[in-house]
Amino acid sequence: MKTAASGNNNHKIKDTLHAPRQWSSFPEPCIGGIFQGTSGPAVFSPVEPLAEKAAARWKGNIRTPPSAVSPAAPLTFPSHAEKHVRDAAMTLLAKRQERSIVPRMYYITTAIDYTNGPPHIGHAYEKVLADVLARWHRMKGEEVYFLTGVDQHGQKVQQTAEKLGITPQEHVNNITGQFLALWDRLGISNDGWASTTDPRHKACVQKILTDLKDKGQLYKKSYKGFYSVRQEQFLTDKERDAEGNFGPEWGEVVELEEENWYFRLTDHVEWMKQFVEKSSDFVLPSFRKAEVLNAIDFDSDLCISRPKSRLSWGIEFPFDPEFVTYVWFDALINYISFAGYLAEPDSGLPDFAKLWPADCEVIGKDILVPAHGVYWPAMLHAMGFSDEEMPTLLVHGWWNINGEKMSKSIGNVVDPNLLAEQFGPEPVRYYLVRDITTGKDANFDADRLVMLYNTELANDLGNLCNRSINMTRRYCDSVISGAEAYDDEASRALRATMDQAVTLFSKYMDDNMVSDALAALNAQVSACNAYIEQQQPWQLAKDEASAPRLRCVLRHLLECCAQTGYLIGCVLPDASARILDQLNAGDLFRSLTPAALEWGILPAGHRINEPAPVFPRILSDEEKAKLAEKAARAAKKQG
Repeated sequence: MKTAASGNNNHKIKDTLHAPRQWSSFPEPCIGGIFQGTSGPAVFSPVEPLAEKAAARWKGNIRTPPSAVSPAAPLTFPSHAEKHVRDAAMTLLAKRQERSIVPRMYYITTAIDYTNGPPHIGHAYEKVLADVLARWHRMKGEEVYFLTGVDQHGQKVQQTAEKLGITPQEHVNNITGQFLALWDRLGISNDGWASTTDPRHKACVQKILTDLKDKGQLYKKSYKGFYSVRQEQFLTDKERDAEGNFGPEWGEVVELEEENWYFRLTDHVEWMKQFVEKSSDFVLPSFRKAEVLNAIDFDSDLCISRPKSRLSWGIEFPFDPEFVTYVWFDALINYISFAGYLAEPDSGLPDFAKLWPADCEVIGKDILVPAHGVYWPAMLHAMGFSDEEMPTLLVHGWWNINGEKMSKSIGNVVDPNLLAEQFGPEPVRYYLVRDITTGKDANFDADRLVMLYNTELANDLGNLCNRSINMTRRYCDSVISGAEAYDDEASRALRATMDQAVTLFSKYMDDNMVSDALAALNAQVSACNAYIEQQQPWQLAKDEASAPRLRCVLRHLLECCAQTGYLIGCVLPDASARILDQLNAGDLFRSLTPAALEWGILPAGHRINEPAPVFPRILSDEEKAKLAEKAARAAKKQG
């Protein structure tokens, strides 16, 4: 969890305490505290809260213990405050950063998909969004760990397997294979894979259950109430609608009376209210914060077990084998279990110290409350994680059809496999992150997929690259010229717009706003195409006196193609590789980061390769029929 003071990019600063921080506004000391304020009445403040504040500021910026900080770059304070604040803060840091000698990685996860049915477009969107962000951070030179996976336990899985006449394990293996095949098809570059039947996950869950019981955070009692089979949870009167009924979102609701284990969720209510209220990045986008705050208002504990008499498919309680773990309690732990929490040394899992807290947990808005926004932080808090060790939740919206949520029951679910088969994986990737603003809903429209791809990629970027490379081959023998004396206002303006596009793209990607980032690149492509029409290289080629200007124009176009092709790689890795290959620039950009992009990466004398269509147009059935008819007429004429 990143503090408000340190922002969202703490992972970038890993190994050292950076340049001295000036604390000129630090207050005067006195016994047990310091007096704050240089004007007006002085206010006494104890050292401890100030040390807490200082430690919070520093925590996100250092990954070495205070004792290892270089004397060449000390934190500096006015002498009157140094003893009282620095020492206390450093003591706090020393206690909290036992694991910080290991450099941090950028840790991004997704919700794990429930294996009761095959993947749909919502699953695909979430994984593509996370993949784009993971690739972006790799491009920035960060070490990234990207985790996704499947949730394989629960009552619905058991019931479906019984209907099919197979074991639950056979059923989840079949569905898991479908998810894995789709992620491979869509180019999902995850580093880790979570499956809740994995013995390592089971061991972690059981250790956590035992620890929470030993801490007095679990207790056993009998309860009578209404139970949602679909959501696999007990319901309260708060879940009833205005007419006093449980809505259709809960599915079948039955009345149950049974003994179960409970987690003392109510013990953490006040802490959660304070934590969520003061946090600037626990929930992103920020407008989702209110939903979490409203959901914290509850007065009952969380049932975290199910008796084996009605559910055997789950992780057994280590101290009470007649019960299995509630599927949500089990599933949420995957974010830390597969990050190496409480893992054995030879487990094959990552070093937990490198990963946690998660920089980004990508989830849908439907599972923000209560699962991720309430249960998850309360569980972590009960385990002993501090405020600074809470993850950041990136909450995305839904893909709707004609304004309605996709649902298997009404038959409007979009199959991403069919989309990839019909249009190709990369057009699907592009559409999924281009036509939706992160955090908001969007209406799925296959016609818009085709329109965006044909307009922004085939017509604009693809045509720009093809024309620029072809003209360079035709007019300059495939060689980029050196610096020329010619440089007009339009060329200078194009360089400025390219710099601006890189800046905006980077900013939006850092803010997880992929659609806005792509819009910034598209604006630059439009500027390049306008530049071509203004400069008219085909006319310049007719006049030898215009040769310097022609070479300048083509160099500018190729440089823009290279930088744009490189940046789009986090969204379209295959297309990016093809663009850079045609420019013979793959090696030039492979070791670069977006921050290192500057004009003139393509050197003088650089030879480009042959062009080839990178974004062939997606043709409608009508267009295909016309082409077939045209080809038939041509064949008949030749015959």
